[in-house]
Amino acid sequence: MATRQREKSAKIAATRDKRPTAIAKSIRIPAGKVEIVLDLIRGKSYEQAVAILQNTNKSACEPLLKVLNSAAANAENNLNLSKDALFVAECWAGPGMTMKRMMPRARGRADRILKHTCHITIILDERKDTTKPQPKKAEKAKSEVKPVKSTPTPKPVPKTPAESPTTKTPNAKKPLGTKKVAVADVKKAGVTPKVATTKSRATQAKKDTKGGSK
Repeated sequence: MATRQREKSAKIAATRDKRPTAIAKSIRIPAGKVEIVLDLIRGKSYEQAVAILQNTNKSACEPLLKVLNSAAANAENNLNLSKDALFVAECWAGPGMTMKRMMPRARGRADRILKHTCHITIILDERKDTTKPQPKKAEKAKSEVKPVKSTPTPKPVPKTPAESPTTKTPNAKKPLGTKKVAVADVKKAGVTPKVATTKSRATQAKKDTKGGSK
């Protein structure tokens, strides 16, 4: 004999889930096939879940759509909730009873046929507004440092490339020594090309003085 029945029932009612729920029992589809479709609508809003079930080519979509509409009607009529704010919080399918049938075979034997069923449960909940207020902009500090005016830096003067020792300037004096005569100038004068070399100025001046003395 049960004791304290009223206290137990009051405790159960206090701890009962108050979210809108709908349950369908003994659906003639295996629970594994129903779970495939339940994974598509879990966490979706009510309108999205209805659209998915209406456009999915699965045998479990028809009973699932009925259970979903029943849960939405419970939320609207019993808890005064709007369908636009509902989403699929939880949904699952459990195994139900299994119907056993027999198929006759040869020599008086028989094969067993198992027809599985499932229980479908869908729980909806109201979506809460998760938008957070934007943080206020930080106020500017009163003691702001004024920018110091920088004096314009003079532009750097481009440096001339340093002359290499091999390059010769046009006004530089030619060093004393041998001088090669151009072959083209000799041909123009009608003389056979010979390489003439000039001696230093000192030896040339001595020859001039000797010739003048004679």
